Amino acid sequence: MPNIVKDFQGQTVITTFETTPAMAFDLVEALEAAYRDCIRHQPGFIAAGLHMNDARTRICNYSQWARREDYQAMLRTPEMRERNRKINELSRGFEPVMYEVVGAF
Repeated sequence: MPNIVKDFQGQTVITTFETTPAMAFDLVEALEAAYRDCIRHQPGFIAAGLHMNDARTRICNYSQWARREDYQAMLRTPEMRERNRKINELSRGFEPVMYEVVGAF
C-alpha cells in the first residue's frame, strides 16, 4: 500500500485512464493482473493503488517507484508492452504523469 509522505525520495506516478462503464471492470481486472503478475516484481517497484470513480468512467493508478528509471524500464519490458496494448483497447486513453510529493496531511 502506498505511503504518501512529503520527504519521499522516490518517483510517484499517477496514471489516469478514461473508459466507459461497460469496460471499467475489465480494465480494472487487466490492471490488477498486470500488477499481480508483472509490475510488482520489477526492480524499484514500491507500492500502488487503483481507484475508480463512481461513474465508472475514470480509473486512477497511484504508484511509487524507487527511481524514475525503474518505472521507465518496466514500461519497456516485452510483457508490459503487450499488456499496455490490451489496456489501451480497454480505455479511451491513458496518461502517466510523474509527480513529486510536496505535501501530505
